[in-house]
Amino acid sequence: MALKQLGRLAAVVAALALGGIAWADPSFWKHEWPETDFSRTSINNWVEIMSGGPPKDGIPALSDPQFIRVGEESRIGDREPVVTVEMPGELPRAYPIRYLTWHEIVNDQVGKTPIAVTFCPLCNSAITFDRRAKGKVLTLGVSGKLRNSDMVMYDRETQSWWQQAIGTGIVGEMTGVKLKALPTWMESWAQFKARHPDGLVMAEPPFNRDYGRNPYVRYDSSARPFLYSGENPPHGVPPLVRVVRVGDRAWPMTRLAEEVTVSEAGITISWQAGQASALDKANIGKSKDVGTIRVKDNSGKDVPHDVLFAFAFHAFWPDGQWMIGK
Repeated sequence: MALKQLGRLAAVVAALALGGIAWADPSFWKHEWPETDFSRTSINNWVEIMSGGPPKDGIPALSDPQFIRVGEESRIGDREPVVTVEMPGELPRAYPIRYLTWHEIVNDQVGKTPIAVTFCPLCNSAITFDRRAKGKVLTLGVSGKLRNSDMVMYDRETQSWWQQAIGTGIVGEMTGVKLKALPTWMESWAQFKARHPDGLVMAEPPFNRDYGRNPYVRYDSSARPFLYSGENPPHGVPPLVRVVRVGDRAWPMTRLAEEVTVSEAGITISWQAGQASALDKANIGKSKDVGTIRVKDNSGKDVPHDVLFAFAFHAFWPDGQWMIGK
């Protein structure tokens, strides 16, 4: 949806909240979630849980997607972002953001590893998780709920709720359980093709969606995040500046774009131009360049990380370390 629509929905949500704060009581959600154990939760203040607009599964997560060879794909623009998954012994796979914008979660299996590729547009957060937890292989869906503007996922096996940005169960049987984040990253379609001309790319899903269009036009240029009432980040960092999060540390993308390569805290972060924003113009491929990030350890191995908005890092890591440089 465009920013005007986001604004209207935010106003409606605010009015409803002020009208009685019904959402502060988990019983408000029980009619929609009869199988969720609300007695087990890490949520201290239920006002934090808000409806993002669509109901449960209103944004349809994907399972068992189809793939085609890189050379067969002709619809994706070279600058469009994709999530790259490289697993030992398997063909590299690209999951285009043009699809994830409309589905937010893809449940897949690469070799013997069940994975979930996730993207929260309101936080710009793209994280890939191992779907195994407590002896179960989970199938993740979109709950329709937000917390600090970040997607709340759920699993179909236990109906537990999961916070996407931190990969942790927050309501139900899986409360406190943490999913393992895998070392994947966002890059441009051209960058993926250049390295993996024989790789695979997720085929267009069989849904009636305007794939390639950004429904959040100019969102990453707005002054305030959608459905977020928390503090702004410290150090004068604008709330919608992208930061690279590794553990509980955050490097502002503005610094990385200027320095190109930063080596500190046991890792090396590199920035390369060529990737379009998923949250700028209506046509993703024609959006502004935000660059591609790679994070490696001292041995040259890829490190799990996220590129999310500064406000979301501050919300979920309030005591996190800001790597703002000199």
